[in-house]
Amino acid sequence: MGGTMTQLPDIDAIHPTALDLGRRFADAGHELSLVGGPVRDLFLGRPALDLDFTTDATPDQTLRVVAGWADAVWEIGRDFGTIGMRRGDVQLEVTTYRAEAYDADSRKPQVAFGTSLEDDLFRRDFTINAMALRLPGLELVDPHGGVKDLHARVLRTPGAPEDSFSDDPLRMMRAARFASQLDVEVAPEVRAAMTDMAERIAIVSAERVRDELVKLICGRRPRQGVDLLVGTGLAAVVLPEVPALQLETDEHHRHKDVYQHSLTVLEQAAELESGPDGPVPAPDFALRFAALVHDVGKPATRRFGADGAVSFRHHEVVGAKLTAKRMRALRFDNDTIRTVSRLVELHMRFYGYGDAGWTDSAVRRYVRDAGECLERLHRLTRADVTSRNRRKVARLSAAYDDLEQRIAELSAREELDAVRPELDGQQIMAVLGVPPGPVVGRAYRFLLDLRLDEGELGPEEAERRLRAWAADAL
Repeated sequence: MGGTMTQLPDIDAIHPTALDLGRRFADAGHELSLVGGPVRDLFLGRPALDLDFTTDATPDQTLRVVAGWADAVWEIGRDFGTIGMRRGDVQLEVTTYRAEAYDADSRKPQVAFGTSLEDDLFRRDFTINAMALRLPGLELVDPHGGVKDLHARVLRTPGAPEDSFSDDPLRMMRAARFASQLDVEVAPEVRAAMTDMAERIAIVSAERVRDELVKLICGRRPRQGVDLLVGTGLAAVVLPEVPALQLETDEHHRHKDVYQHSLTVLEQAAELESGPDGPVPAPDFALRFAALVHDVGKPATRRFGADGAVSFRHHEVVGAKLTAKRMRALRFDNDTIRTVSRLVELHMRFYGYGDAGWTDSAVRRYVRDAGECLERLHRLTRADVTSRNRRKVARLSAAYDDLEQRIAELSAREELDAVRPELDGQQIMAVLGVPPGPVVGRAYRFLLDLRLDEGELGPEEAERRLRAWAADAL
C-alpha cells in the first residue's frame, strides 16, 4: 500500500534531539523515522513523553551510529531489536523494522526483523499509531489513514483486526486503553474481533495485562474503557469480578444496577482527585480501581428477605478478599494491593454516622483504621453516593462534611494521624516487671484502646490505669 506524505502541522514541536539523531543515521546511510505515539501526539497537540524511532539498521549498526553521541546506552531489548539510549536529559529507543507474532500457546512474542518502513507500520496495532515521520526530511508517512481516523476519533487496525490480535492479543486490551486515554470509538469490526477472540488474552502474561489495565483506569474516560472490556468479554478473562456485578434486578427493582453504579462511582472518584500538589493527585490508580471494585463482594452476599428486600451483608469484607486475590493474580505490588483492598473493606464504615453520630473514640478509630488511605477513603465514600434522591445526597454530603471537620479538629488537638499508646513496649515491661511476650502485646492494645476512647491522659495516669488493668487481667 502506498504511503501518503504530508507536512506535519507543527514542525517546531519536534524535539531537536530527534532531528539530530535523524541526521546521524542519514549520514551513516540508514533510514530513521519517529514512529507511533509521538507522531500521533503531535497531531493531538500533546507533548511526546517518549521518543520512539524505527530504522532499517540492525542493533549492531545502531550502536555504531550512536557511539560517542549517546551519553548512555542499554541493550536490554536487543533481542527484540531495540536499543535504548540517553542524550542529555532525553531518553529514546531505536528499534529495527520488525514484525512479531504469537504461536498458539506462547506468552512471549516471536520477533522477526523487517526490511521496510511500510511493512513495519503495517504490523503496528492501530492506524493512529501506524504513522511515521521520516528524519531528517520530515515527511509524514501515513499509509493506513491514521490522520483521518484520529480526526474521526475512531480506532481501526492497519489490516484485518483478527490478524492483528492474533499477532499480539494484548492489542485487544490496548484498544480499551485507547478508548479511555484518547476518548475514541472502536470501529465495529475491531469490536467484533475483540469479542470473538477475547479468550486469547489468556496467553498474555499477567504483568502485561496489568500494565494495560493501569493505563486504562488512569485514562480520561475510564468508564468507556472498562465498559468495552466488559462488553467484549475481555473482562470475563482478566477481571471477572467486574462483569459479575451485572446482577439481575428483582421485578420491583429494589436494588440498583450494581455494575452501572460502580462505573458511576469510578467516574465520580476521578472527579474528586486533587491537583498535583494536593493529597490525592490525579490520576490516582488506587482510588479509581477501588471505586470500580468496591462492590465486587455483592454477588456472593446477595440475599432476599421474606418481603423481597435485598441485602448484601458484609459485602465489603468479602469484596476486599476478592480484590486482593485478583490483584495478586495480576501481579500487583503488595503496597497497592493493601491500599485498594483496605479501601474496599472500609468503604461502608461511614454509613450510619449521620443518623447515630459517632463518639470521639469512633472518629479516632476511623482515622486509625484508614491510616495512609484516609484521603482516598474520603473521596471514595463521597463518590459512592449515586442516588437520584437529592435530599439523601445532600444529607450524606453534609454528614461527611461534619465528619471531616471533626477529624480535622481532633487531629489538630491530638495529632490524630499518629495515635500511639502513651507508654511504649519498654515502658510497659518496666512498669509491669514482665519480659517480652504476649502480656506486653495485650497491655499495648489496652493502652491503645484507652488512648482512642479517652484521648490524651498523660504518662502518669496511663501508668496508673495500666497497673489497675494488670491487677485484674493478669
